Amino acid sequence: MKFRDRLARWMYGRYGNDHLNRLFLALAILFLIVSIFAQYQVFYWIAVLFLVLAYFRMFSKNIYKRSAENTKYLNMTAGIRRFFSRGKARSQDKTHRYFKCPGCGQTVRVPRGRGKIQITCPKCRREFIKKT
Repeated sequence: MKFRDRLARWMYGRYGNDHLNRLFLALAILFLIVSIFAQYQVFYWIAVLFLVLAYFRMFSKNIYKRSAENTKYLNMTAGIRRFFSRGKARSQDKTHRYFKCPGCGQTVRVPRGRGKIQITCPKCRREFIKKT
């Protein structure tokens, strides 16, 4: 308990971990694994650089600047993260099917198990028939 309290007191006022740090740590692990199998030391030093950068950001007291860096990273990767989260939500949806409108490309959600139904696109009002 004493160690955890001392660590918490020491970390007070420091930035901590965020999404960008997790990326740096994952890249460090990746480069460490590559350095095991590759004969070049450059991969090892790149991994060490990512580790140092991650720990520097984690223990930094300039919270505003680290938060701005993380926000910039999240804004740059928003499209990629949205794409993967949308696909995950669709794959877990067992009660609906998703179709693209042949006219405008709008994604339309319809209930499963209705047989062949006529779907009307809410955007362009085009009608098409699909099996659910």
